Amino acid sequence: MKKKLILDVDTGIDDAIGIILAVKSRQFDILAITTVNGNVSLDTATLNTCKILDMLGEQDISVIKGANAPLIRPSFFEHKIHGEDGIGGALANVPVTKQPDEGFAADFIINSILNFPEEVTLIMTGPLTNLALAVKKCPQITQLVKEVIFMGGVVQGVGNVTPTSEYNTFVDPEAAKIVLHAGFRSITQVGLDVTRKVLLSEEHIQAIQNQELADYISESTSDYRKRYFERNGVWACAMHDPLAVGIALQKDLVTTKEYYVDIETKSEICDGQMVCDFQDRLMKPANAHVCLDVDAEAFFDLFIRTIHS
Repeated sequence: MKKKLILDVDTGIDDAIGIILAVKSRQFDILAITTVNGNVSLDTATLNTCKILDMLGEQDISVIKGANAPLIRPSFFEHKIHGEDGIGGALANVPVTKQPDEGFAADFIINSILNFPEEVTLIMTGPLTNLALAVKKCPQITQLVKEVIFMGGVVQGVGNVTPTSEYNTFVDPEAAKIVLHAGFRSITQVGLDVTRKVLLSEEHIQAIQNQELADYISESTSDYRKRYFERNGVWACAMHDPLAVGIALQKDLVTTKEYYVDIETKSEICDGQMVCDFQDRLMKPANAHVCLDVDAEAFFDLFIRTIHS
């Protein structure tokens, strides 16, 4: 039986590739793709999601809009990384036929979990605003969802927005804090610690035999890879969001350990920082499976095989 899935995205470059991986795997019953304000505005994230589904010929997958701003903070877009359109200028002149569906993401998440108890996997690759709203409205979903996999945070390394903070937890740290403290039965945190080890190179793109998708991925990541080279000296880009999807497909891609993690929300210089209690100094029960290492070769083997189809 296929795993029931909701993919929650703020569709920028790597979210889009994550959507492609999820759809092309044919391993999921995708209940919907929900969108959230993050890398780009809610409307742009929704438009980009529809463009990707059009490209994949998957107009039947529902797209449902969610929060148009963080819980209490102003929006913080990443146009310098993802481009003004969010997907690096790819598909800029392509007409869009897929349209978003009626509804609100948080409500859809709640109803799906209630209708399919212990069956729904949530993959969250944007700020956690939609899930936080769902938890506040219906706390019992924490015991009824199968699992939550979210891309966010960094526990052993530097941030990618501030010296200490990863983008998703920086944009809406209050939402991340609500989710981490909600009491979910199973949360897997996929942070920069592992996603920075999964670097998409030109060689990987050339290995994709589906030429349409190879061309799209090459074009959409072109500036993304250039910026990574300028900062890190490697002509590649990190597959942050696709790795979260990959873990839903193949758990053993990563090594995890349970820890207590929390989010800083009241610091002048460390807002959005994820703090992992590696030495149990706070003496609080673990609340997340923290990804500590990844088999990058196995991920790209899975990724390229899947995209071929």
